[in-house]
Amino acid sequence: LKQMFKEGKPIINGWLQIPSAFSAEVMAQQGWDSCTIDMQHGVIDYSNALGMLQSISTTDVTPLARVNWNEPGQIMKILDAGCYGIICPMVSNKKEAENFVKACLYPHKGYRSFGPIRGLLYGGSDYAKHADNEILKLAMIETKEALEKLDEILDTPYLDGIYIGPADLSLALGEEPGFDKPEDTQAYKEILRILEAAKKKNLFTGIHNGSVEYAKKMISKGFNLVTVGSDQRFISSGAKATVESIKGIKKKQES
Repeated sequence: LKQMFKEGKPIINGWLQIPSAFSAEVMAQQGWDSCTIDMQHGVIDYSNALGMLQSISTTDVTPLARVNWNEPGQIMKILDAGCYGIICPMVSNKKEAENFVKACLYPHKGYRSFGPIRGLLYGGSDYAKHADNEILKLAMIETKEALEKLDEILDTPYLDGIYIGPADLSLALGEEPGFDKPEDTQAYKEILRILEAAKKKNLFTGIHNGSVEYAKKMISKGFNLVTVGSDQRFISSGAKATVESIKGIKKKQES
């Protein structure tokens, strides 16, 4: 992903909310550049995530995880399991950003404890030598305080970039939560402001989207990584479309 960033190639990220190694394997086989295990709003615990990481590693897809909070123990443990990038929610100021980044880095840059039990299997025997440079560290900008303290967050040493959650960002601005924000909303204006500020510092930028069309729009605006939907949403929408199509045909035949 870092190489794609350097080359200016857009990264298409899959999103996993279902606690299943098999569904993770199915998703990873579909051509995503990366797949993120959602441990914040998905129904996934550590043992689920471990099996999902094992499934993803049968492909060339880069495994990421969104942790449920800026908690060092959880961050270190999922990295030890072989995750190659962390999306950390609700990072609101410089101190929180520093704590997040340091949990991803070994001393002296950080305070990550050494014990990459599966990282060694997935990354190889030289894991420790390269982990600090390879692990992608993205802070989510989605709170009122984060908007006010954006520059100090972006100046955090060793932070690779930001990830925008439009729903929480909207709530922080007093708007209805949701994705694909219209251009006349304050949330949309803030999204572009965050993007511009991160670009000035040559930082990685990612955003969650509700549709393919909006994801393409965000790529055209300059985002490096776009997420569209999730495994749960794909099942729901695909099943619903099939059922409605068949029932629609049946109604026509009956009439």
